[in-house]
Amino acid sequence: MKTSYGLTFALGALSLTAPLNAQEGPPSEPQGGPPPGAQDSARQGPPPGVATGDIVFDDTWITLGVGAGLVPSYSGSDDYVFFPLPLIVGRVGGVGISPNGPGLNLDLLSQPPASGPPGARSSAPSISLGPSFRFRNDRADQIEDEVVLAAGELDTAFEVGVNGGVTFPSVFDRADRLSLSTSVRWDILGAHDGMVIEPSVGYFKPIGSGTALQLAVSGQFIDDSFADYYYSVSPQQSADSGLPEFTADGGLNSLGLTAIGTFDLDGNLLNGGWNVYAIGGYSRLVGDAADTPYTAIRGSADQFFGGIGVGYTF
Repeated sequence: MKTSYGLTFALGALSLTAPLNAQEGPPSEPQGGPPPGAQDSARQGPPPGVATGDIVFDDTWITLGVGAGLVPSYSGSDDYVFFPLPLIVGRVGGVGISPNGPGLNLDLLSQPPASGPPGARSSAPSISLGPSFRFRNDRADQIEDEVVLAAGELDTAFEVGVNGGVTFPSVFDRADRLSLSTSVRWDILGAHDGMVIEPSVGYFKPIGSGTALQLAVSGQFIDDSFADYYYSVSPQQSADSGLPEFTADGGLNSLGLTAIGTFDLDGNLLNGGWNVYAIGGYSRLVGDAADTPYTAIRGSADQFFGGIGVGYTF
């Protein structure tokens, strides 16, 4: 899969959103697809007319999806490319699974929907914690700008770390939820060889029994190693591309906003089956990510992304 840097698949997600590009795919949170919100609705009991036995979200469930999106070709690019938008989210063997760009977050503290009569629910916050994995192929391929391409392609990074958060149910009404989460990951393949920290705030709200909306605001912090690898222009890169030399430092790298809509095709999010999801968002590169010649001269600090897909929950 080709994705760039930044919103998981959100559909990955409420783990979202640094900018996204063809090398990384959309941010990881919010979770795109019905499962995240629908599972919360299952804990609170079915809507009128829906039998308890119709709810698919129990100890084991999964949503698989496929779609396509449009994203910047690299972090800071103003050229856009298509990328595949796969989705996998669920709960298997007591472990929660959610997308994280081209990668996964696992929740080792995942809880099944509450048992009891319809309408039973817990108003207590829930904690999530588990390993986080993500590939980062930024500027590894699909570079549309010939000047940036002349500076050379980069290696693929594989980041491993931890993701944790807390979710507060029934914040503004009975069925909504507010989530706070942070991912910390380190590259183990020796590409950027650095650290990434991605905090996010997500909000989920069902709209009727067959539609759900998820919003996420996120940031991305990077260390000097990461910044130097992706945003510095070395003397050799300058000679090859004609771009001025530039030395990048770490810090706040981007701020983003992502929205995901899920539409169940039979009008009931809780009983599984087919659904359509749409994702769109914006992120703004800041600091040296915005000042690097790759962005300031050849691209743009404003990064947009969007996509649509179809999923099946069982």
